[in-house]
This record gives sequence, structure tokens and C-alpha cells, in this order.
Amino acid sequence: MGGTLLNVVTVFIGSLIGLLVGNRLPERTRDSATMALGLVTVVVGMGNANQSGNIIIVLLATVIGVLIGETLRLDVQLERFADWLRTRLGGNTSPADPDALGERERFINGFVTASLVFCVGPLTFVGSIQDGMGLAIGFQSLAIKSVLDGFAAIAFASTFGVGVMATLITIIIVQGGLALVGMGLVSALSDPNLTQSLSTSPAIIELTAVGGILLIGLSLILMGVARPRIANFLPALLIAPLLVLGAGALGINVYPL
Repeated sequence: MGGTLLNVVTVFIGSLIGLLVGNRLPERTRDSATMALGLVTVVVGMGNANQSGNIIIVLLATVIGVLIGETLRLDVQLERFADWLRTRLGGNTSPADPDALGERERFINGFVTASLVFCVGPLTFVGSIQDGMGLAIGFQSLAIKSVLDGFAAIAFASTFGVGVMATLITIIIVQGGLALVGMGLVSALSDPNLTQSLSTSPAIIELTAVGGILLIGLSLILMGVARPRIANFLPALLIAPLLVLGAGALGINVYPL
């Protein structure tokens, strides 16, 4: 869990810095910083997506996942949670105040966007599980992620405000939960080689590739190109490894020569 706690600290510090300096920066500077973050995100996303050994797995997982997400309206549920969180933090919800409505939208956009950026990617999933297993490589992965997230939090908070700091809850729930999964795997896997090779598992590789697709979608939002409902793509992260595991159970080679 040490890696998760470190990530929480860096995002908190980054968000605090962003909140302190954000109002002092010209709007064009904040926009440029967000654009830069979007460009970096698309590069990271493409790198992750290209790790796939079978693009059909990624295609099926993404399509099936988004159909599930649209049916469940996950984007609406996540926005409602963000709005509920905002009210608990003392936000103004008066519908008669235009400034309050603008602040509400800013909080929700900041919380949703930053949560997805911080919690979608191989360092989150593999690193958190390995950290929970007590592997040094897991903590090292989350330490790298923590530094990156800290700088990203500065840019996000300067643009979106306090909603970015609220993503500390998301990090604790997602990464903390994955670390607990890792702790459970320690007792289930007695072969240390199995835990060390977690990142090379086809299920994790395809999950990483689908995560790359989601990051590319997020980059479109950050760059103002389009506004895909990325929250509705989240089930694809579960569908991808299930497809790999299901194919393996049926004796189907997901990586044909």
C-alpha cells in the first residue's frame, strides 16, 4: 500500500500548488498547459494500445464495454457522484446562481477527467497489484506514476480547480482496492515467478492496450477535439482480460503465429 499512499501525497501536493497558482495564470497559459497534457496523454495512450498482441481482442473489448457502459449510463452515474461529493465538500448548488452552475460544471469536469487520467493505465493496475504483493517493482512503478500524477495535478487543478483534489478518493479506492487484490494473490500464488511475470500476462497486456484506447479518448477531451463519454468505456477494462481468459479456457490461442 506504500505506493498508493505516495501517490495520494503527490497528487495532493500537486493539486494544492495548482490551486494556489491557477488564478494567477492567464487563461491562455492554462489552456496551453492542458493542451500539453493532452498531447502527452495521446502519446502514452498510443504506446499502451500498441502493446496489444491481437487487436481483435481490443476491438471486441472496447465495443462490448462501451455498449455495457452506455446501457448503465456510467458517465451520468460518475457525474452524479462528483456532484454529490461537491455538495459534501460545501459546494454551492443554488440553481439561481450562474456562477455556482459554472463552478459545479468545473468541479465535475475536473474530478471525472483527472480520475480517469490518474486511474487508467498499466502503472495503476499492474503496479498497484504488485505493490500489494510486496514486490519492489510494484512500489517503483507507483513511485514513477506518483511523480507524473503530481505534475499532472498541477496542470489540472490550475484549470479545473478543487475537483482535482477530490480525486484522492478515487485513487484510494481504485489503487487501494487493487493493492488488496495483490495481497490476496500472495496467499494464492506460491510460485514467485508467477507474481514477477504478472506484467507479461496476455490478460494484463490486453487490459493495458484497452486502457491506452481510453487514454487516447481522454486526450481528445483535453485538447478540445471531441468529448467522448470515456466513463462509458470503463467496462472494456474488465472485458479484455475476460476475453483472454475465456479464449484460454476454450483452448483458443489469442496470439496466433
